[in-house]
Amino acid sequence: MASTEHRTGETDAVVREWRAEDGWGVLDSAETPGGCWAHFSHIAADGYRELHAGQRVRLEWESPGQDGYDFRAVLVVPRR
Repeated sequence: MASTEHRTGETDAVVREWRAEDGWGVLDSAETPGGCWAHFSHIAADGYRELHAGQRVRLEWESPGQDGYDFRAVLVVPRR
C-alpha cells in the first residue's frame, strides 16, 4: 500500500518510457522504486519538451505520486 506521507528528494534517473503524444512518461531511479511519473511541463528545457527512453536526467520528485505511481516529478533536467 502506498504511503500518504509527503516526501521529496533529488536524484539521477533514467527515462524508462516517454509517451510524446500524451506528454508524459516514467523515470527510474533507486530513490523512486516502481517508477516516477513525469509530465512534459516539468522538463527544464526551451522549445518543445520531450524525453527519450534511455536518456539520463536529474530528477526532483515528490510523493505521493500520480496516476498509479508512488512518485511524481516536480523538475526534470535533461543531461547533455
